[in-house]
Amino acid sequence: MIKNEKVVKATYELYIAGEQAGTEELYEQATERRPLIYCHGEGMMLPKFEAEMAGKEAGDTFDFVISKEDAYGDYDERGLKTLPKEMFYNGDGEFDDERVVEGNVIPMLTQEGQTVHAFVTEVTDKTVQIDLNHPLAGEYLHFVGRILDVRDATPEELEQIRNPHKGCGKCCGKKKKKSDDCNCQGGCGCCE
Repeated sequence: MIKNEKVVKATYELYIAGEQAGTEELYEQATERRPLIYCHGEGMMLPKFEAEMAGKEAGDTFDFVISKEDAYGDYDERGLKTLPKEMFYNGDGEFDDERVVEGNVIPMLTQEGQTVHAFVTEVTDKTVQIDLNHPLAGEYLHFVGRILDVRDATPEELEQIRNPHKGCGKCCGKKKKKSDDCNCQGGCGCCE
């Protein structure tokens, strides 16, 4: 049964409202070949998603809608920012035209040092426009799927989830190539 510290494997289809009233469009899906796998109760999924999944067992199906208020909130125009292109220069003093491309999602640091994901909406000669809204902001999320498996999380899995940067001290502090002795899988942003 799905409860905290259980690893859940599931298929799902996620639908959002279509262009015409009363229609839905498939946004993404997790299949049996590429299922959703998450550890329940560890904050990996939206709280409302976890609440809907709690108590279900392998073989159960689900069909529920999460309101925009319980998902990613309303779309906020203040999330659109136009920034000077110089902010996106690499270590060589050149514009990072491999990652900062229209349509890409790039990590950025806030003034408080928190990593946020920004969607690049436009690149001009002098500026880069980003959107800090979640791609599903303003949307109601309709999930339809089936639970494939439910099992206990191992102590190692729980440790990795709860302390994702543990063991990455060998590369943190400097940008460098990921090495075999680095355990962070690039999650701390120090490895390339």
